[in-house]
Amino acid sequence: MRKPIFSTGLRWLWLVLVVIVVDFVSKQWVMNNMMLHETQPLMPFLNLFYAHNYGAAFSFLADKGGWQRWFFAGIAIAIVVALLVMMYRNAAQQKITNIAYALIIGGAAGNLFDRSYHGFVVDFIDFYVGNWHFATFNIADCGICIGAALVVLEGFFSPTSKQAKQKG
Repeated sequence: MRKPIFSTGLRWLWLVLVVIVVDFVSKQWVMNNMMLHETQPLMPFLNLFYAHNYGAAFSFLADKGGWQRWFFAGIAIAIVVALLVMMYRNAAQQKITNIAYALIIGGAAGNLFDRSYHGFVVDFIDFYVGNWHFATFNIADCGICIGAALVVLEGFFSPTSKQAKQKG
């Protein structure tokens, strides 16, 4: 027997759409209003810096001739499908887990669109302290990182993990 979709974690798919839309709109704004490698200071520790990332996180494999585009696209598709299945299997009440998965899916889908359409990911958030700059990133990357952090935190604080520790 099928579960009603709104009783599953798929109830949180609206958050996937929010991440995708905010990511897309922010990247379009940057591409339409900035020149590649242009910097616009926002705060003493934050710039907009328009960059193209042909690799993955921290430009991993960016200089490998193009095959990495499809490799990372394949990984993103596999992650999206796996997390959608997990959300379907979760109860809608597992809020933190479902929110985490939705953020990761939205971020992966946002960067997947860039990678597929442009051949690169648009990055523009430049966080820095003094002369040290963190890797330039985007809204999709924020969704992925926040989602991953929530998964880790949920592992530490969920009642299920505490019961498993007590039994073991």
